[in-house]
Amino acid sequence: MKERINHPDHYVANGVEVIDFVEAYRLPFHLGAVVKYIARAGRKDSSEYIEDLKKAQWYLDRYVVWMTKEREGEI
Repeated sequence: MKERINHPDHYVANGVEVIDFVEAYRLPFHLGAVVKYIARAGRKDSSEYIEDLKKAQWYLDRYVVWMTKEREGEI
């Protein structure tokens, strides 16, 4: 039986798990989500490849807006 909770196959490639990469680079939540969705694009469900990329894009766009507001002193 595949591991579905701790180490799902769609988050591990060439022995590297996405969470380990995110933690090693100390990525904030938004960017961690971007990496997660790009890394798993099409691997969890091949029919959801574009959807996974759109999710990554959504998190990246949101992070850029947030960082822009923060740097301009709006938040």
